[in-house]
Amino acid sequence: MSQEQLNRYFSDWTEREAIAEAMIPLIGRLYRRNNVVTSMYGRALINQSVINILKAHRFVRQIEAEELDVHDTYPVLETLDRLNLGQAHIDIGKLANQYNQVRDEQSLEDFLREAVNPVVDRYDEEAKAASESETKDIVLYGFGRIGRYLARILVEKAGGGNNLRLRAIVVRKGGAENDLEKRASLLRRDSVHGSFRGTITVDEENEAIIANGNYIKVIYSDGPDQVDYTQYGIDNAIIIDNTGKWRDDEGLGLHLKSRGASRVVLTAPGKGNIKNIVPGINNDLYTDEDRILSVASCTTNAITPVLKAVKEQFGIVDGHMETVHAYTNDQNLIDNYHKGERRGRSAPLNMVLTETGAAKAVAKALPDLDGKLTGNAIRVPTPNVSMAILNLNLEKAATRDEMNEFLRDVALHSDLQKQVDYVSSPEVVSSDFVGSRHAGVVDGQATIANGNRAVLYVWYDNEAGYSAQVIRLVSEMAGMSFPIFPERGTAADH
Repeated sequence: MSQEQLNRYFSDWTEREAIAEAMIPLIGRLYRRNNVVTSMYGRALINQSVINILKAHRFVRQIEAEELDVHDTYPVLETLDRLNLGQAHIDIGKLANQYNQVRDEQSLEDFLREAVNPVVDRYDEEAKAASESETKDIVLYGFGRIGRYLARILVEKAGGGNNLRLRAIVVRKGGAENDLEKRASLLRRDSVHGSFRGTITVDEENEAIIANGNYIKVIYSDGPDQVDYTQYGIDNAIIIDNTGKWRDDEGLGLHLKSRGASRVVLTAPGKGNIKNIVPGINNDLYTDEDRILSVASCTTNAITPVLKAVKEQFGIVDGHMETVHAYTNDQNLIDNYHKGERRGRSAPLNMVLTETGAAKAVAKALPDLDGKLTGNAIRVPTPNVSMAILNLNLEKAATRDEMNEFLRDVALHSDLQKQVDYVSSPEVVSSDFVGSRHAGVVDGQATIANGNRAVLYVWYDNEAGYSAQVIRLVSEMAGMSFPIFPERGTAADH
């Protein structure tokens, strides 16, 4: 290879770096001024580095067969910045690829005005200021793995004027004198998800954590009915119980006895009459009268959207779901007593066969599948990211290509695009999905389809993806769900 060719490679790289760098202020301005969240095929672009923006463009090849060029996406951002947009989630990668199919027939501005029409010329500074003043108070009851990831999302979203405000976390007093600093440190550093994106300081005198300017009161309490939130200026709050200790109406109802609490969301499968909601699937079950809701389990959230899509397209006679699940804090580091069968054995050293209620829980969201699915689980020695293997008997025969093309379309263009992602790479492994905020990611390379039999492999970050689903439900409960673009059926989306 000649020196001229070598120089051309480097010159091309530096040019793309410069364009990606120029994208950052546009992404930031759309977010902070208009509360427009931009993404690249489902991957958020807010607060990303130049390299991460370029990697997001590169990732597109796993879905669309070729990398997306910053020369195509930069003009999309520039034009959106001029359209005086209202609040929205906009995938500039999908819009850029759609426009490439019609660029000979339509100007970019005309295309984008049509594609995001419901929010064009909807930005009003006074209305935005008034809207931001009407925030919804959120309290995290418990501060474990899910609680801390929820905190990260809530703090991250607050930067664009999102109306959900994390006002407090409630925990039991630990044994250490520097309990508050230890809580802050666990939020600041995470062995799986990496460092917190931003700054965290501790106000020892007032028992609070300040994360990226968000003042979060730390409340010490021995029970959910023993807190007066109003004394901290918190009122009509949604309490997100991520302890898993209380799962029925009686136990979770204790939260509602505390002044300032209005609703409760459980980050585990609910028992009894509690509605188990899988965002994107059965949100219609939620009513304003509901005071206690569950977001089911991480596995139920991962598989239900995929099962819904497959059921509607091909029909499902019956099937079996096997979960290969990362170990959790419920298990033992070394062999020790545990009330559950097999779970007493060392989690980092063993694959542990256990049970899961996810297969039965699917029927609560998709009644048509009641009694049609069985399920089991294997806990494996990884700290995060799990996989569900769906072995299905279909009513309508499908080839592997037909199944993959359909699921790819679901991930790109359907109403489930926030829940279902799709990847087609022969090299991906579990750690590649750390931080994925989709409920589940279909691995197209692993799909098996032969006649009326199909086996689907669905990856999911059982912490990040599930936490994102929790926030989607909470946002809807607070009346703060924003439109997503491109919509299904937007020009040239096929």
